Amino acid sequence: MSVDGTRAHLSGPGDLPPLVELAARTATLLDFPYSCRPEQGRLLHALAAGAERIGETGTGCGVGLAWLVSGMRDGATAVSVERDAARAEAAAGLFTGLSRWVTVRHADWTAIADDGPFDLLVLDGGGQGKGDGPAADPVALLRPGGVLVIDDFTPARGAPPVHAGAPDTARLHWLDHPALRTVEVPLAPDLAVLLCTRVV
Repeated sequence: MSVDGTRAHLSGPGDLPPLVELAARTATLLDFPYSCRPEQGRLLHALAAGAERIGETGTGCGVGLAWLVSGMRDGATAVSVERDAARAEAAAGLFTGLSRWVTVRHADWTAIADDGPFDLLVLDGGGQGKGDGPAADPVALLRPGGVLVIDDFTPARGAPPVHAGAPDTARLHWLDHPALRTVEVPLAPDLAVLLCTRVV
């Protein structure tokens, strides 16, 4: 999630896919400011074109999922889980006409494992190795060659990466994971994602 991600979608140049704009307007109506930012969305849109099975945690009001779905190729499927019941219901409503290919479930992020393994998995909404608690297992959740996206980092300013004056253990978990090849990709001066490919 990104602070002011929702607003950034509706205050930009207006070149959004229609489903993304609808999701951003839904997030505004529900007073949910934490949608992914357009920079993240455009990356998800591009990555979705190469995947048959897509997963996402932290649906929010569906902005990130709308980017993914707008980029999906024919025959691909996507599933997203959201822990807040009202947001899950609102997001599911956006994809009613696409329910054969797109599923939104009200569940904790760990429930995404029920639908894996994935070609593309977007971990969002906290947890999953960004902070305290159990980290997602990329070997269980990704097909070999599958791509994991972990968003909402600020760009690292050195090595090792530091957060709050100490080594950034959340970022290092993914950068050093033995089953992954990981690179940090800056998307804006204050925004970066980790792109990870499962190699074992």
